[in-house]
Amino acid sequence: MMRSPFDSKLIIRSLTAAFLLFWFYMLGARVLVPTDEGRYAEMAREMLATGDWITLRLNGIKYFEKPPLQNWMNALTFAVFGLGEWQARLWTGLTALLGIVSVGFTAAKLYDRRTGWIAALMLATGFYWAGMGHVNSLDMGISGFFAVSLCALILGQRDGVAASEQRNYMLLCWAAMALATLSKGLIGIVLPGAVLTLYTIITRDWRMWLRLHLGKGILLFLAITAPWFILIALRNPEHPHFFFIHEHFDRFTSGVHKRGGPWYYFIPLMVLGILPWLGYLFSSVAAGWKKETSRFQPLLMAWIWAIFFFVFFSVSGSKLPGYIVPIFPALALIGARQAAQGGEVWQKMSLVTAGLLGVALIAGVQWKLPSLIAGKPDYEVPLYQGYAVWLQSAGVIFLAGAIGGWILLKRQQKDWSLLALGLSGFIAGQVAFLGHNDFGKYIAGTAHLPAMREVLKTPGSHFYGVGRYEQAMPFYLERTMTLVEFPDEMQFGLSIEPQLWIPELEEFVRRWQAHVQNNEAAVAVVRRDIYDEFQKRGLPMRVIGDDPKRMIISAQ
Repeated sequence: MMRSPFDSKLIIRSLTAAFLLFWFYMLGARVLVPTDEGRYAEMAREMLATGDWITLRLNGIKYFEKPPLQNWMNALTFAVFGLGEWQARLWTGLTALLGIVSVGFTAAKLYDRRTGWIAALMLATGFYWAGMGHVNSLDMGISGFFAVSLCALILGQRDGVAASEQRNYMLLCWAAMALATLSKGLIGIVLPGAVLTLYTIITRDWRMWLRLHLGKGILLFLAITAPWFILIALRNPEHPHFFFIHEHFDRFTSGVHKRGGPWYYFIPLMVLGILPWLGYLFSSVAAGWKKETSRFQPLLMAWIWAIFFFVFFSVSGSKLPGYIVPIFPALALIGARQAAQGGEVWQKMSLVTAGLLGVALIAGVQWKLPSLIAGKPDYEVPLYQGYAVWLQSAGVIFLAGAIGGWILLKRQQKDWSLLALGLSGFIAGQVAFLGHNDFGKYIAGTAHLPAMREVLKTPGSHFYGVGRYEQAMPFYLERTMTLVEFPDEMQFGLSIEPQLWIPELEEFVRRWQAHVQNNEAAVAVVRRDIYDEFQKRGLPMRVIGDDPKRMIISAQ
């Protein structure tokens, strides 16, 4: 019988090194895809360019929707390593790894080394966690710190912990909640606080509140979070109402951002996100509520965490796919305990579902492709055809991992089977991500960048977005664009500084004609229906870029 891979330091170190090399390589393997990736890369670029680390801006316009931590970290990365895709994703990649290490360390502390490695494996190779770790959005930043806060809380409250150790873990929990708050807002402390409240109500462990080190913890939390909130309010008196009321209360209780969805919105995303470990999602349902022999019940805490986060965002008036990323560290803790204790039936279920997904990708993509490309513009057809090959390749990897894992399990190599399932799921997910890159280039409009740079390199040149805002182009071109007739998500900032945009199309036409008459360099990214109107009006322009999403014109 082969030795368990989790018992061999050489195997673990080799696999970890290979995993990290692949992880960091994939951070720069794709273009930045709008909206989130372009937005947060550009905000950090502007922060670095202007030297203003307090007032957040997007496209040169005040942008108060989120706190600054990720922009700070991205700007520091740009300052050290320069502008680029992997630099823009480095922070999210590191926070995802932080969550993986936290979960693995916690499971090892609670149970044993083997359970720790299984927990880290489950989280690292889960589709959503690994995927969002390679996307420049705020969801992974806050999720990484949520994972730290959950793990620190569990370790600080576990039975038999020394007083000094408890204090240190609880201060780490408070610090992590503070960094989560600086990542995405008040949910950084409100949601963990709600989970703690539910846990104490269910277990009636009221004395737990005496073990939270509330005084020192609150002081630490405020020391980390308060300085920026005070400084931005002093410089921008309009910030507190917009941030605390509009972006928190209104976002949750209404459809103000038009990001609603049905009550079951997150169910398929949770199933997709936990792959290839779906069997352990089902096993966790019973395990999470099973009475543990210890006074403090870490699995119950993890399960309440997962359930509450899922329900909270399900009833919210604003829903986006990344909102449920924080549940996966909790599910990894529960699933790893189940896997380490036995539960071979759940491992078989995970292998079967992974194999079925592989078959579905191979056959389903081939079956659905003709209907998907029917009626699509000629420009897009090769993109769908190319992506189909990548998805089918991911399906082959899923299927191979499931078959290999099944054979290993039948040979009583359970841990090797877990490893085969996890690594094949991770590689398949990254292949699917990488295959989307041609679509990403199309969405970001990167094919047009050389022609645009050629015109915009002229000193004093002008750059417009007419009827649309391009989230990635400003970052790649290293300059902001003047919005025309389309405020997009910058409507609040433009209400404060209306001079920064052109609200009427006629005013743009007058400026454009002046650029032409004065032989000034100018580029405009134009919505196609507006371009058709310009053609009818005989507006002088030269087309330097054309695809189904946009027309790009030059005044020269």
